[in-house]
Amino acid sequence: MMNEQAIEKLVIVGGGTAGWMSAALISRLFAGTLNIELIESNAIGTVGVGEATIPPIQVFNDLAGVDEQEFLRDTKATIKLAIEFQNWGAIGDRYLHGFGFVGRNVGAISFQHAYLKALADGVAGPLSDYSLNNLAAAAGRFNRLARIEDTPLPGITYAYHFDAGLYARFLRTQSEARGVKRREGRIQEVLLDPDSGGVAGLKMEDAVEVSGDFFIDCSGFNSLLFNQSLGVEYDDWSEWLLCNRAIAVPSSSEPRSLRPYTQSIAHQAGWQWRIPLQHRTGNGHVYCDRFISEDEATQVLLDNLEGEPLKDPLSLRFTPGCRKKLWHRNCVALGLSSGFIEPLESTSIHLIQIGITNLLKVFPTKGDNAAKAREYNRRMRFEYEAIRDFIILHYHQTSREDTPFWKHVKNMDIPKNLQDKMASFSESGHLYRIDDELFTEVGWLQVMLGQGIRPKQYNALADTLSSAQLGEYLQNLHTILKTTVDRLQPYPEFLKTCSK
Repeated sequence: MMNEQAIEKLVIVGGGTAGWMSAALISRLFAGTLNIELIESNAIGTVGVGEATIPPIQVFNDLAGVDEQEFLRDTKATIKLAIEFQNWGAIGDRYLHGFGFVGRNVGAISFQHAYLKALADGVAGPLSDYSLNNLAAAAGRFNRLARIEDTPLPGITYAYHFDAGLYARFLRTQSEARGVKRREGRIQEVLLDPDSGGVAGLKMEDAVEVSGDFFIDCSGFNSLLFNQSLGVEYDDWSEWLLCNRAIAVPSSSEPRSLRPYTQSIAHQAGWQWRIPLQHRTGNGHVYCDRFISEDEATQVLLDNLEGEPLKDPLSLRFTPGCRKKLWHRNCVALGLSSGFIEPLESTSIHLIQIGITNLLKVFPTKGDNAAKAREYNRRMRFEYEAIRDFIILHYHQTSREDTPFWKHVKNMDIPKNLQDKMASFSESGHLYRIDDELFTEVGWLQVMLGQGIRPKQYNALADTLSSAQLGEYLQNLHTILKTTVDRLQPYPEFLKTCSK
């Protein structure tokens, strides 16, 4: 039975990462049954500096029919196992937030409680000793490994660093091969339906009118549909996320920069990213202009490059936050048009991905979509707010008060959900996940311990294990992981295969 209310034409406004990710996945899943048109202008640049991802990108690429070897070659991609944080808890501190598992439960005892008891008893090493990803990242080794042989332990979990511009071009080629029509040009006017208030069509500069049943706004910070035409309000989260500017510059790739992880280095009024690609290193300085000038922020970045700058620094302005609605009338906002959370945990591309997949779950029809829109908005707001709180944790959980910026974020009020999570772990070592939120208990554990929270208690079940038993257990686990890492390929050797 055919769905008589099925939409016939989808229009995507804007290309870049958000636009071509949308076109690639939707065109593949609808397999030619949906007319898709994407409008973009070569005269309008894209931000294109978001180059680090998290493991769900593999799910997206698989669904979109992406061949990994072609993807690695064509986007100059590299492997990402973790993020290294420097100077966040205190100046001189560093820790890894790795993907994948950390430790293993001991019967009914959660690993973090066994580990906390072992710490108290003096028989535990650093938390990274019990993470395959973190040990491999630190050793600079990598292989695709689904499972550790002769154990119940999973293998390596990984994501990618890639050139966002090349990724969009790669997906464009695939999308056009599946029938997506690309229209080059600028939009002169958004035409609104006088009855529904939704988008009826788009008038181009050449006077051609483009109509559609449903529209996806991927027009970046300008938010042509949601902001300029539909007037959807924006929630400003600057009270918690103070950084509102960024300076970005690529640099030449150096042998020492061939790391299978992203680096996040805290500075006096923000932080610096360092992302190694095959052909260059992506660098940026995210900062708050209330505490440091643009010239000073630029100099901080240039002083901390590992190679030579390849372009002039690019200055970006943003307001951290999220639209009050991300589906309004017959339009959904994706990417920068929907909101912005600084890429401290590499979530920018993931928010595009989760926006597309949530849309597919409640895909619109020509009929009444009010219930679908409510559910989409509920879920997407939750995703944004959960990621927001995890980012705030990095700033707020610090011992630094060496600059006005760090003193402010350490002492600021924070959202209630984050207060509760931090209090729960600080008091009892308990971690919990709300409604399948993005970051798992393992992620929260690494950041909370990495930035200095030491719980006052642990679960009493852990006391059923003696110090000797715990020490032996942790040593055996570390030995298995370390032996596995030693057998992996040196990372520079793996990279040579990516360009073939």
